[in-house]
Amino acid sequence: MAEDVITRYAQRVGYTDAETQTFREGAHRVRHVTRLSAVASLYSIQAEVVASRNCNSKHEVGQKLILDADGNFITKLCPKKMCVYLLSQLAIPVALINERLSEGLEPNDFHFMRYVKCPDVGVDCSGFGEVMVKVSVIPRIK
Repeated sequence: MAEDVITRYAQRVGYTDAETQTFREGAHRVRHVTRLSAVASLYSIQAEVVASRNCNSKHEVGQKLILDADGNFITKLCPKKMCVYLLSQLAIPVALINERLSEGLEPNDFHFMRYVKCPDVGVDCSGFGEVMVKVSVIPRIK
């Protein structure tokens, strides 16, 4: 099973035979890809805007940014306009969730960065605006 998953993964990302062999030598990578592939179709990652003030990208409370378990935005389920400063803050919580899913742990039971804010501090603090999202794992709707 794991070999099939790794072969398909290597083909999908365009690894050469040498790169595929190198990938297989990293047990942590094989474990990660194999386990994540088993649950990826079950979950999505959601970043829901819970606070927004003076956002130039017009992020507003209630908006949802949806990612697959690998951390790719599902653009048809996201706002047309998304701020790079806000999106960049999702890297750590998505990595935490990704790791938890690949280790068979409860994906929403992470301690840090359940909420993240764009790095802008808002107009009152010499910035422009500010947005905060709540990050969570949600079941995929079939």
